[in-house]
Amino acid sequence: MAAQDLLDSIEMRKVECLNQKGDGIGNVLKQGYRDDPGLVLESDTDEQLLIHIPFQNAVKLHSLTITSGAGDHAPRRFKLFTNRASLGFSEANSEVPVQQFDLTEENLSGTPVILKYVKFQAVTHLTIFIEDNHGDDELTRLEAIRLFGSSGQSMDVAAIKKVEDQ
Repeated sequence: MAAQDLLDSIEMRKVECLNQKGDGIGNVLKQGYRDDPGLVLESDTDEQLLIHIPFQNAVKLHSLTITSGAGDHAPRRFKLFTNRASLGFSEANSEVPVQQFDLTEENLSGTPVILKYVKFQAVTHLTIFIEDNHGDDELTRLEAIRLFGSSGQSMDVAAIKKVEDQ
């Protein structure tokens, strides 16, 4: 099954972003808003952002894209945690994530980051911790976040094949 945009599986009214300036989290997640490079999510007091994304049902995550204009404000290192709804900055800094990446310019332009698929099964809550940016600046800026995978309820029963005895 091909990975699909999981936008419709996100419980949008419960999405939360810590250390954001204003209310920019909707700008990078919602359809239409995330396609407008003028609508961004910016960090407030320092470069770190902690984004909590709950899903309506369990999903399997395959990949994600985090787009941002190139430069000092673009996010660099980020960590992913699953099913940790109450994770704070101190835990995100000290605990071992499910997966961690350094974003390249290709990633920031929309090339997907492929996840370790076996570690992202039955995800009901994804936490993205953006630890720093490319310029060690106090401001981090994102233009869009897209999550790809499959919803737990989208199983195609017709695709199940009978295993015959040999």
